[in-house]
Amino acid sequence: MNDGKPVPLEFEQSLAQVAKQIELLETQLHNQPELEADLTHLREQYQLLRQSIYSNLRPIDHLALARHTQRPYARDYFNRFHPDWLELHGDRKMADDPAIVIGLVAIDSYKVAVVGTDKGRNLREKQLCNFGMPQPEGYRKALRLFQHAEKFRLPVLALIDTPGAYPGMAAEEHNQSEAIARNLLVLSSLTVPVIAVITGEGGSGGALGIGLANRILMLEHAVYSVISPEGCASILWRSADKVATACESMKMTSKEIYALGVADQVIKEPLGGAHHDYDLAAKTLKAAIINQLDQLSKLSPTQIKKDRLNKYRKIGTFKEG
Repeated sequence: MNDGKPVPLEFEQSLAQVAKQIELLETQLHNQPELEADLTHLREQYQLLRQSIYSNLRPIDHLALARHTQRPYARDYFNRFHPDWLELHGDRKMADDPAIVIGLVAIDSYKVAVVGTDKGRNLREKQLCNFGMPQPEGYRKALRLFQHAEKFRLPVLALIDTPGAYPGMAAEEHNQSEAIARNLLVLSSLTVPVIAVITGEGGSGGALGIGLANRILMLEHAVYSVISPEGCASILWRSADKVATACESMKMTSKEIYALGVADQVIKEPLGGAHHDYDLAAKTLKAAIINQLDQLSKLSPTQIKKDRLNKYRKIGTFKEG
């Protein structure tokens, strides 16, 4: 389980109220055994309500779950894939951007080069990570990993949870667009398998800069979009009240992205979201990654590159009736 009780979101308030009633009855049960039947009934109602809520989520609810502050980040998954994974630091040019995490992980029999994003847990960490928005140094740090993976024939795994690349003045001065563009160039030319997983938010070029892959997977409550819903609402409707409408119009949920042919697999999360059970979320994700690696490892280096090219050529194709 995640450390600490998950903080309920707005649409989970009714569930939180029933949970409080259950806790109250449990404290009274020792002195009032006759409450056992009421407690059992309330627990049944809680499970039914829980199933009902998470089976009827709106796109904006999926967005809230994708942004949950207790949602597992890259290191949480890497630690569960293998506790002795090796983290690497720095871009060998300028700095070590905390928003990008890179390293080497053993996932069962596979030795994998991994890259992920980090939003930080407390305020200090969030500031260091720019709330999950990487700087150019972060993308150059990832580039170093991609080149290392190609040299030593290691598959690449990217865990993505970012609202987008950092848009600050310093990032532009350090050539943010060039850093992302170079990553796209290198990723497109790799002859080793590349698997990208959207674990939370997959925002704009910030996600694409480490996510041009042979296979794109998404966790059940993850979102993938060219712009944030807030940004979309401000541009199209010039109103912050239209965020929910933007979420629906942008088709950004995992099921919608899968239906569009962009995502190759949707990975089911623990009921209520990955933040309710880190271990189960990591176990399910690991199984999906191994399955993809088993398939991609059968391809030759030339086929790997061609497979990646064909994936992106297919996106957006359609037939006229």
